[in-house]
Amino acid sequence: MIHVLGDSNSLFNQFLAEIRDEVIQKDPLRFRKNLERVGEIFAYEISKELPYKYKDVTTSLGVAKMRVLEQQPVLATILRAGLPLHQGLLNCFDHAENCFISAYRKYDPNGDFHIDFQYIASPLLDNKIVILSDPMLATGSSMEVGYHALLEKGEPQHIHLVSLIASRQGIDYIMDKLPDGLVTLWVGAIDPDMTPKAYIVPGLGDAGDLAYGAKIDSKEIVPHTHF
Repeated sequence: MIHVLGDSNSLFNQFLAEIRDEVIQKDPLRFRKNLERVGEIFAYEISKELPYKYKDVTTSLGVAKMRVLEQQPVLATILRAGLPLHQGLLNCFDHAENCFISAYRKYDPNGDFHIDFQYIASPLLDNKIVILSDPMLATGSSMEVGYHALLEKGEPQHIHLVSLIASRQGIDYIMDKLPDGLVTLWVGAIDPDMTPKAYIVPGLGDAGDLAYGAKIDSKEIVPHTHF
């Protein structure tokens, strides 16, 4: 199942517009804050799909029967671009366990790339609900790698995948590669195109660089010569 939050009129679209805006993007603090804000909105929408139970809550005047989450989800993200979005989710699911996945684009000499998985720091995931976030769903490869990394830590009850912007190709790839029924996909918008280097168009650019500064490619590092 796919949920596209940007298809409905809400404040979500105001934040998404600012995240895309090349002028507003020049303020990294604002960029990170807006990613955090949309993370909070994703959390609220996802919370409507989670299982609840009744709990008696004692007030100063009596007892109120309240519906509360049966269990907190495990919040997972792919470093480093996913951190602000993850923080927004954590602001709402504030008792959640957390999982961090290290993966990056590794370019081949011919210019092609694959997603290189390095490590995962995670609690046990057996029978738990997991929310895996990554701001951009371009080819879908990062999400697929993240999904399989999660399975190394157990068998989740359900996995919610969260991306701010997805390409149509990435959506199709995920729907084809990941099992139906176990995964729900949540996106802010679906964009039509990608560049030859697999950046979404119109997209927003490189979310990690915009949030935390441009990274240097290892091929660009010049060794120091010591005398």
